[in-house]
Amino acid sequence: MTLVALINPNTEGATTAMMAAIARRVLRLEDGYDVQGVTVAAGPPMLIDEEALRASVEHVLDAADRLLTGPAGDRVAALVVGAFGDPGVEDLRARTSVPVVGIAEAAMREAGVDGRRFGIATTTPGLAAAIDARVDRLGRSAQYTGLRLTPGDPRRLAATPAEMTERLAEAVDRCVREDGAEAVVIGGGPLGEAAEALRHRFPVPVIGPVPAAAREIHRLLTVCGRAAGGREGRP
Repeated sequence: MTLVALINPNTEGATTAMMAAIARRVLRLEDGYDVQGVTVAAGPPMLIDEEALRASVEHVLDAADRLLTGPAGDRVAALVVGAFGDPGVEDLRARTSVPVVGIAEAAMREAGVDGRRFGIATTTPGLAAAIDARVDRLGRSAQYTGLRLTPGDPRRLAATPAEMTERLAEAVDRCVREDGAEAVVIGGGPLGEAAEALRHRFPVPVIGPVPAAAREIHRLLTVCGRAAGGREGRP
């Protein structure tokens, strides 16, 4: 069994469970995968600004250390960081030999395939600059049509999922009609169910970052021969 750990950089356990469930729709048990959700031990229940995003790096690293040195550590074949700023991804790559994927980088890679122009729709204006900076750091600025934000407090929207989905739909529509996006990324792990709901509502691909990360993990594990299970590919 190939164990993939999805680390949630916020402390909301329900969000961890939701993202892990979405990842399991791609990395299926019948295909030999197991996805374990891991919630950080400290921090806010939702990352809505750059200060919280920066602070989450330490918590992500701590969660990964606890996991990899714990009883299941030798079985972990890959790590997913489930916040759209990819906090701690580069640090984890320097500290472990297993593949590490951030949901933002995976979603942007998928959105920008073959030079496709893409936009991002999200609910967190306090992270707008960090998202733009992540696009630039990943070398995707030439394809990026820009960020569209939902109005209102992101915490209030998170408490009303149906409304959040509709506000995100409006943001996606603006990405497509006004910005010329050929694909749109939903910018946030906690927005996973909304991303699923919007997948088929538009004439362009709407990409959920958690499934994109799961697909990237599958590709990486297949390439490096670890899909049989564990760090060393043990059966």
